[in-house]
Amino acid sequence: MTFGIVFWAGITLASSFIPSSMFGLFLAMRALVGLGEASYSTIAPTIIADLFVKDQRTRMLALFYFAIPVGSGMGYIAGTYFAQAFGNWQYALRLTPGLGIIAAVLIMLVVHEPERGESEGGTKIETTTVKLDLIYLARNKSFVLTTIGFTCVAFVTGALAFWAPVFMLDAIASQGKPADKGQVSLIFGLITCIAGFLGVGIGSEVGRRLKKKYPNADPLVCAFGLISCSPFLFLAAVFANKQTELTWVLIFVGEVLLCLNWALVTDVLLYVVIPTRRSTAEAVQILTSHLFGDAGSPYLMGVVADQVRGVRPKTPNNEFQSLQKALYMTVFVAVLGGAGFLATSLYVKEDRARADSIIRAGLESEEDVQDGRSHATGQRSAIA
Repeated sequence: MTFGIVFWAGITLASSFIPSSMFGLFLAMRALVGLGEASYSTIAPTIIADLFVKDQRTRMLALFYFAIPVGSGMGYIAGTYFAQAFGNWQYALRLTPGLGIIAAVLIMLVVHEPERGESEGGTKIETTTVKLDLIYLARNKSFVLTTIGFTCVAFVTGALAFWAPVFMLDAIASQGKPADKGQVSLIFGLITCIAGFLGVGIGSEVGRRLKKKYPNADPLVCAFGLISCSPFLFLAAVFANKQTELTWVLIFVGEVLLCLNWALVTDVLLYVVIPTRRSTAEAVQILTSHLFGDAGSPYLMGVVADQVRGVRPKTPNNEFQSLQKALYMTVFVAVLGGAGFLATSLYVKEDRARADSIIRAGLESEEDVQDGRSHATGQRSAIA
């Protein structure tokens, strides 16, 4: 994990020095950033899972996932002002590597790596091959359905992160008002920070409290967040060129609801998947959500907007109308993701019970769970 963070920091810093004539190399370097991200984003939640259980785990995951929306929002603010202060956008990429190195040093000095399944007593379960891990995950309905739901979250988040500031600039300009890029980035960054902080905290706490009475509360809270955010996103697109202040409020509420699920999705993954397969599960979920979510949604939105605009000139009003229609896509995807989480709620109790049984008994095969046969703890686990 430390190596991944250092690698990420080095690649990010190095990519800021690539000249514009070598755009292909710049794209390759930015792609390599994902390797560093994958190393800690897949391992860190599983370490948290090995250190904490139940309510403590939910709270620690919430604390960990505050970093995503809050960090993204701060990136908009700091990146914009760094670029303006130095007169060069590359300086925005030179800000974060130093913070990454500090984080890597702290991990080496402070973090103790626990044994897999330590907090749950599942240390006797042995690792299996990647092939068997993938087969297990494909049969885990809760994992598959939450991955579909979270991919929709990533799709909407990626589209908004890339296009919302541009959309608001065009919306303001189409009203004949002066549009300041720095001010729009500042407002959007603040909204993302505050909405993310509130959304992750509220979602985690509501899920934690409801879970005591309703075992399927986590996916239901995720579904509620995604489905309920869709009308706010729709109304924000409708009113953007009429009521700028109202639009910012609608975006804020929509983002709060969208962020309810960040910690809960990982919490579900960690309690429906056995300890030795959690890193693989995290890797598969992150790969899927990025590949079919935020990696392609900005491009797809741009293609749709270009098709809608057609041959009309690139005026602020034409740009606004084309992006407005493209943004309606996020409303549909949000509802689709909510349906995925609703479907998860039908299976999560059963899948969690199966994982808990394997952890407690160190069962030799998944069939043992279904048949109710248990072996003594310490026997080889080869779940297939």
